Amino acid sequence: MAKPTEGAPAPEFALSNARGETVRLGDLRGRTVVLYFYPKDNTSGCTKEACGFRDNMARLTDMGVTVLGVSPDSPAGHAKFAAKYDLPFDLLADPDHVAATAYGVWVEKSMYGKTYMGIERSTFVIDGDGIIRREFRKVKVPGHVDEVIAAVQAL
Repeated sequence: MAKPTEGAPAPEFALSNARGETVRLGDLRGRTVVLYFYPKDNTSGCTKEACGFRDNMARLTDMGVTVLGVSPDSPAGHAKFAAKYDLPFDLLADPDHVAATAYGVWVEKSMYGKTYMGIERSTFVIDGDGIIRREFRKVKVPGHVDEVIAAVQAL
């Protein structure tokens, strides 16, 4: 499956949030969506990334942005992670990697000489018409939220 690129329609998804509610990209038409994929709740980099979005929520909300985080973790795991760090945005469960595959972020990775499949930390800025306006792949957490905010401001 080809990776979606800037200027292309964002792949649709329907994923459960921490409350067990289904969140669909199509239901967010008219709003800018920051969709970020991360490997695992309660790990160092993922926690820093989530807290970076949390700490900038007022700025993002003022710009009309909906932030959504996606990982393979369960809704129950997301609920604990969100409560622990007071995350004010939805974390979506993608246990079967359907959305991650559609966005081209479920990739072969390597650690300590072993290969495995996992999430490539990535963020997509999707406009109100459902078009990907910016993509950030192989994200490095420090400074990333500022890059995302600059991309939204440039829309």
